[in-house]
Amino acid sequence: MLIIAGHTTVDPERRDQYVAAFEEMLQRARAAPGCLDIAITADPLAPERVNNFERWESKHAMDAWREVAGPPSVDIELLEDHVRLWDATNERSPWSSPGFVDT
Repeated sequence: MLIIAGHTTVDPERRDQYVAAFEEMLQRARAAPGCLDIAITADPLAPERVNNFERWESKHAMDAWREVAGPPSVDIELLEDHVRLWDATNERSPWSSPGFVDT
């Protein structure tokens, strides 16, 4: 499984326009084979921050999606990019993990 997560920053006055530009692509991605989850969202605490999260069954599924994704043409400059990709080998609920302390 692959996980892509992190955030970017854009001009705060254009952030909502940036997020909205990806709505149609996200709808298609969620229907794509191998897409387990995907979201591009406005951060509720930082007006310039856009959160990104993707979860894919495999690199093959992610690469196949990238070939046909057709991201929107967005004329909004990314000021920072803190989005990274991780290989994940295990999955379990964080709420039932050994050592989890409910505070």
